Amino acid sequence: MDSLVSMRVFCLVAELKSFAAAAKRLRISPAMASKHVMQLEKRLGTRLLNRTSRRVSLSESGTLYFEQARQMLDSLDEVEAAVSKATVVPRGTLRLTAPVWMANAMFAGVLADYQARYPEVCLDVDLSGRLVNLVEEGFDLALRATGAPDEALIARPITKVAFYMVAAPAYLDRVGHPTKPADLAGQAFLHYALYPGESLSLNRNGTVETVKLKPVLRSGNETLLHMAALEGMGLAFLPKWLVTEDIAAGRLVLILPDDIIFEGRLFAVYPSRKYLSAKVRTFIDFVAADKRMR
Repeated sequence: MDSLVSMRVFCLVAELKSFAAAAKRLRISPAMASKHVMQLEKRLGTRLLNRTSRRVSLSESGTLYFEQARQMLDSLDEVEAAVSKATVVPRGTLRLTAPVWMANAMFAGVLADYQARYPEVCLDVDLSGRLVNLVEEGFDLALRATGAPDEALIARPITKVAFYMVAAPAYLDRVGHPTKPADLAGQAFLHYALYPGESLSLNRNGTVETVKLKPVLRSGNETLLHMAALEGMGLAFLPKWLVTEDIAAGRLVLILPDDIIFEGRLFAVYPSRKYLSAKVRTFIDFVAADKRMR
């Protein structure tokens, strides 16, 4: 039995979570699909799939094997297409991790339009807020807002992202509206956990002023910080994409816009591999070209 064919059968069963669905897609019988997977498990000496009468799921070994096999098959498809000069159709599951604050209507629209153009790609998006290890955890791609991408990975700049300091009118009514950086000293601060330190260094007219804030909430989840800011809990640094509508509606107020608007950069980050799969390449190109990401 062809090991490469068995690997393709296994990956499709894992993606669809069904022997019957995979067999139908491959135009073979469910019994033959099962035989391919069992032969693969026998050769590897480990169980790859957990099977019950209702569902199929990956075992721990199966998860590791699937991540590596899927990458290898994607690369193989790219190589064969390059040799035959055929057009590669993006397909399979694209595992993507992105910041929590990208859970918004704008980015959802970008994802919907990408999937409409490439219907054979399933988007598996992690918005947990943690910094994942792309290689060890089997992610194809990360979108990261950072000034210094990991040197071990390839990083392509996508767009600039402004971060605003904001507060609710109710909070400012209690403590006063700041007119200069010094007014922020000791203010209640909703601290993003991955941001180092509790002080702000601001360059105003060539003079650097450092202001220490008072954290009242720490979290790695920007959505929670956003909600807390709307509740009047304190000052928060949040991406423009999250707060533009709130500022326009008066639910949040931009604090010292001449001093406290930081501009970061959003990168597409992916493991350094010789061959970049069609699904990853097309997704990066699509996102980078979309005007909504500006």
